[in-house]
Amino acid sequence: MIYYEACPACDSKRISPVCKAIDHTVSKEVYEICECFDCTLRFTQNIPDISNIGKYYASDAYVSHSDTKQGLVNTMYHWVRKFTLRQKQKLITHITGLKRGKILDIGAGTGAFTHVMQQSGWEVKGLEPDATARAQALKNYGIALDLPGELYSLNNDAVDAITMWHVLEHVHDLKGYWEVFTKILGKEGRLIIAVPNYTSYDARYYGAYWAAYDVPRHLYHFSPRSIEKLAKQFGFEIECLKPMWFDAVYVSLLSEQYKKGKPNVTAGVWHGLRSNASALLNRKACSSLIYVFKKSS
Repeated sequence: MIYYEACPACDSKRISPVCKAIDHTVSKEVYEICECFDCTLRFTQNIPDISNIGKYYASDAYVSHSDTKQGLVNTMYHWVRKFTLRQKQKLITHITGLKRGKILDIGAGTGAFTHVMQQSGWEVKGLEPDATARAQALKNYGIALDLPGELYSLNNDAVDAITMWHVLEHVHDLKGYWEVFTKILGKEGRLIIAVPNYTSYDARYYGAYWAAYDVPRHLYHFSPRSIEKLAKQFGFEIECLKPMWFDAVYVSLLSEQYKKGKPNVTAGVWHGLRSNASALLNRKACSSLIYVFKKSS
């Protein structure tokens, strides 16, 4: 187990507990979440180390690895994914200014995004730790994903874009990954990271029941301020922010189920829409955000 005496992002020792959350997906264990006073990162305490975390992903309910379509929420996930995959592809093309290039997708899951980028002419390398997800990628798309350890052996300026779609919050070697990003991303390349936002309305409303805490799989819980400060340490600056509007509804539906013990579609959709409404004038309040980073000049 890993217990942090200091913030894993900025090393400040001014940390304190803010809540306790339950692993609703696998173990039903309770985990403490702490917050850093200086950079505002939240993080899960007493997490399994990298060699023991695997069993906490071993559930058919974990849709990004199993591709399950059971239940309303998972069915909705697949509907939305068909749309968002193309939106992601268009975003990469727009922000890089390239119709074709080299892209690294970290935490590729079952390979859906990797497949879309290959189909659009990009040279793609995908990394994924979970054997079940890698098997699904090979079965569904004929894509052989590599293990995350391959990241550390990539050459300097190897890629034009790096993507992490709801993955950074799972990475044990947080600072090590950022150090590699500075090396392998080309000078004009872009780093695209999507993460949940604990400062959103739905996070505040559901509190410890907020599904995007997803302990212990989510090791860190980001605010816009915390991820900006983390990136700055490694020579990156935010170029733009993109809201992920569908996430508020998806997360609220799951949160409603965790809080009440049964699905409540009406309440989940309502609070998801309220969360989006609160972010219309301030994108930093969106339930999940896509951060586009470039290297600082």
